[in-house]
Order: sequence, then structure tokens, then C-alpha cells
Amino acid sequence: MSKVLYIKANAKEEGESRTFKISDSFIEEYKRLNPDDEIITLDLYKEGVAALPFGQLNELHVPAPGTGKDHPILKYAYQFLEADKYVIAEPLWNLGIPAILKAYIDYITVTGITFKYTATGAVGLCTGKKAINITARGGIYNTEPFASFEMGDRYLRTIFAFLGITDFTTISADGLDIIGNDINAIVEKAIMEAKEKANSF
Repeated sequence: MSKVLYIKANAKEEGESRTFKISDSFIEEYKRLNPDDEIITLDLYKEGVAALPFGQLNELHVPAPGTGKDHPILKYAYQFLEADKYVIAEPLWNLGIPAILKAYIDYITVTGITFKYTATGAVGLCTGKKAINITARGGIYNTEPFASFEMGDRYLRTIFAFLGITDFTTISADGLDIIGNDINAIVEKAIMEAKEKANSF
């Protein structure tokens, strides 16, 4: 049995997010195919994740001996480490990820929990796991001339690799804000891709 951590990052009201229409479809299909797996949903806005507290950076990134899973911030790093699979769902905002998702990444990227330093540099401690990123984007960012502008999925893929997770797949719905595009058709195509990817996740 696998433990799946479903990380949601969108400020829109329930039912309004095109990203979540796709990611929720993925989760529903995954549940159908893997009924015994545990799925933990972490909605960052509902959770109220904020920026790292001022003056506590060293305390959080070099956890004191005995610092447990009940710590208000480190609990996220422990939760992340314990998962086997990750589903991240977020829109592309201003060419990157929502700030709340970056704050969450700061919470989980903790020396001694999700990565460590060695004589040859940093080593991720989350190896043998897999992730899928599901994102909705207003423009066309999966091909040039704007692919090089995209720093959301690229950042997530890079930081997950830093933590040891290199099995990383992306589903993107592009062109959702381009005038004249069939938005429903783009979302439905992404939903079909999501359900297909759920078969092998």
C-alpha cells in the first residue's frame, strides 16, 4: 500500500479552479485503480501556510535533537518524507508557482529530514518516490517562444530532484486565457491525460 500526498495550491473558491478539475479527476481515477492506497490531501490555503517565521530559520533548518513531528512547521517535512507519491496541483502565476507553494517548499526542504549535506554536497533523502505535477497556464508554455519563460513546473521538477525525487511527470493545460481558445476542450483533454497517467502512477 502506498501513501499519496496530494498538495493543492490555488486561492480560488471550490469549483472554480481549472487546475483542480484536472487534478481531482486524476485523484478520483487513482483511487478507483488503487483502493487500498492512502491519500492525504493538503490544501495549502485551507491549511493557512505562511512564510517562514522571522528569526527561526536556523532552528527550522537544523532541527534540534528530539524535535518531533508535532512541531508546527517541521511536521510538514516529516509528512512529506513519509509519503511514497506526490501529486502537486497549482496554476502558473506570474511565470512561477503561487507564493504559498514556495512557502511550503521552504517548510519541507529541511537539512536532516528531506536532504542532507555530505563531503560531496547535498543529497536528497526522498529517493525511490515519484511525483506528478498538474498545472493550468494562461499561455502556451510547453513550446517556444514562451517555454523558456516558464519557471513553475521547472522549479518544482528541480527542487524535487534536489530532494531525491527524479521520477517526475507533468500534465499541463496550456492556453487557457488566450482569446478564441476552446477552454473546455483544453481542460477535457488534460483530464483525459490525467486519467491515463493515473494508470501508471
